[in-house]
This record gives sequence, structure tokens and C-alpha cells, in this order.
Amino acid sequence: MQKVKPKKFLGQHFLKDLKIAQNIADTVDAVPDIPILEVGPGMGVLTQFLLPKKRLLKVVELDYESVDYLRREYPELEDHIIQDDFLKMHLNRTFDGQPFVLTGNYPYNISSQIFFKMLDYKNLIPCCTGMIQKEVAERIAAKPGSKTYGILSILIQAWYNVEYLFTVEPGVFNPPPKVKSAVIRMTRNDVTTLGCDEALFKRVVKTTFNQRRKTLRNSIKPILGKDSSLLQDELFNKRPEQLSVEQFIELTNRVFNQLKIES
Repeated sequence: MQKVKPKKFLGQHFLKDLKIAQNIADTVDAVPDIPILEVGPGMGVLTQFLLPKKRLLKVVELDYESVDYLRREYPELEDHIIQDDFLKMHLNRTFDGQPFVLTGNYPYNISSQIFFKMLDYKNLIPCCTGMIQKEVAERIAAKPGSKTYGILSILIQAWYNVEYLFTVEPGVFNPPPKVKSAVIRMTRNDVTTLGCDEALFKRVVKTTFNQRRKTLRNSIKPILGKDSSLLQDELFNKRPEQLSVEQFIELTNRVFNQLKIES
């Protein structure tokens, strides 16, 4: 069978190590009994270990060559192969509104965008697992005070418990990526509402981390303005990486109330 040639513009790095593929597939068992959506199956190295789990499985693949390969090699997937761009999909239609586990050996060039989309559908995705760049995995799992703690860390940890599971070396891929990879699992926590304006929360997090070396007093001025009385509070002496998710929620509420007063 003619194999699929990895395409650089799609960020394709095909995993060759079957033991690692099995281990990644098994990460979905943390949330059993619900459907699975695999992103970027390529030649099905992960798919082959997801199929025996006897759960409804759909795969989404943009590469037409990979889709043809999957249809030939995995005829049982015939009605469950979605040839589409995951980032453009309406995920509430994928399983008729049912929750599902998201997994995959994610294309490295869009992994952050995939997780932002996951957050948009967090009420449909109780668990997300898979392989990404080690650097991105470390950012997602980072704790306050760490150099890698940032926008992804906070926005994801507000809604998900994050587990950094294991590191994967470049040599087990074709072609080998220039970076190490890692497998993570994100499982929805018990939070149903943040207790603040969620749009403002995202704006505060992104605005402050876009100037992460500055204190909050300076980095938050695009939102509050340079003359806001709230900036005199000692909280604003801190830098964004020093604040926990809970402190960012508190900060968002204080900014919200101040904007109300000044409007």
C-alpha cells in the first residue's frame, strides 16, 4: 500500500512507534463510554488503537491523500471520516450535540488554535488528550511563577485539570520534528461559571501577558487607562505570571467594577 507523504505545510509528522501510539490512545480511557473525535489521523497510527475501544469514533482530516489512505485501510471508518478543517467545524453537529473526547497527534502549527477552539466548546468536551510540542504542553501545564506560565495556562486551567503525561523524542516520527513532543490530558473541572465577565477575563489575561515583563500597573493601561484610581492598589505592583487563575478572576471583577464607575 502506498504510504502518505508527510506535508510540511500541514505540519505533518507521522508517528512510527506503535507503543507510544497505544499509550496515547489509552489516555482517552479517563472518560469512558462517550464518542471520540480524532484530529489529524494521517495514516491511522493512533486510529488503529482507538477502534478496538468499541466507542463511536470519528476522525477529521484535511489532507485528501490521508483521507484516501484511511478509506482503503480502515473500511470500518467509511462513514466516520470527516474531510474538513477542524478549526472551521461546528463541533455541536459532530455527534448531534453529544459530549465527546477530543484526541490526536495534533498538527504542531495549529495546536494552540485547537485548544482555543476546545475552550469555545468546553461544555461538549469533558476531556481532551493528545500529543503536541513539548514547549506548548509545558505552557499549558505551567504554574504561577514559572517562565512558561501564560495565556494558554490560565485560560485552559480555568476550566480544565491539566496532566503532563510523558515526553516523546523526535526520532519516533517521520520526518523527525526539530523539537521534542509531549502527551497531555485535560479533564474538565467542576467550574460551571468563573464568577466574572468571561470576555473581560480573556481580555485582561491576554492584554497583561502581551507585556508580561511589565507590572500590571503598566500592562493593563490599554483597558483601564493611565489615570485610573484602581492602579494605585498594591496588586498592580505584580507581574501577570505571579497571579493564579483565582487572582485573575478577582482582578477581572475589580476592573469590571472600576470601568462601571468610570463610564
